[in-house]
Amino acid sequence: MPSSTLPIEPLTAEAFRPFGDVIEAHDSARHFSINDGFAERYHDLAQIDVGSLGGRAILSIFKALPRSLPMQLVLLERHPLGSQAFMPLSGLQYLVVVAEAGPRPQLSAIRCFRAAPGQGVNYARGTWHHPLIALQAASDFLVVDRGGAAGDANCDEYPLVDTPIWIG
Repeated sequence: MPSSTLPIEPLTAEAFRPFGDVIEAHDSARHFSINDGFAERYHDLAQIDVGSLGGRAILSIFKALPRSLPMQLVLLERHPLGSQAFMPLSGLQYLVVVAEAGPRPQLSAIRCFRAAPGQGVNYARGTWHHPLIALQAASDFLVVDRGGAAGDANCDEYPLVDTPIWIG
């Protein structure tokens, strides 16, 4: 199979809509003053979907090591039982590689987005995505996803070892 290189697009709510939500304190989000005017609440920024089969929301921190570009994609994964949200804590850009939900990822429709500092993503249930791609330095992410029973199968992987898809 011939090699292909994905273009890197800026992350916008409109472009990312088929894959989930962009999480950011943007003027287009519903927001209002709270705490006697000392804080601004940007309200209900993502559709957290973790309740199937008795799941519950869990909060974690992921520490991602930086990757160098160009980089060959290794695998895509999806979470069929719930959404997965990532909010960067390190103030650095990172890359988001996605394909729409389905039984298998449509490799011809994979997209790559550059998230600006302060932009998070919430992958909709079943959305195929590459594991975190930190760029300049090790980066921390606050993650909201689904916790459930030990036997829940909530991570499907699709290896890309025989599919030379590159970014950068």
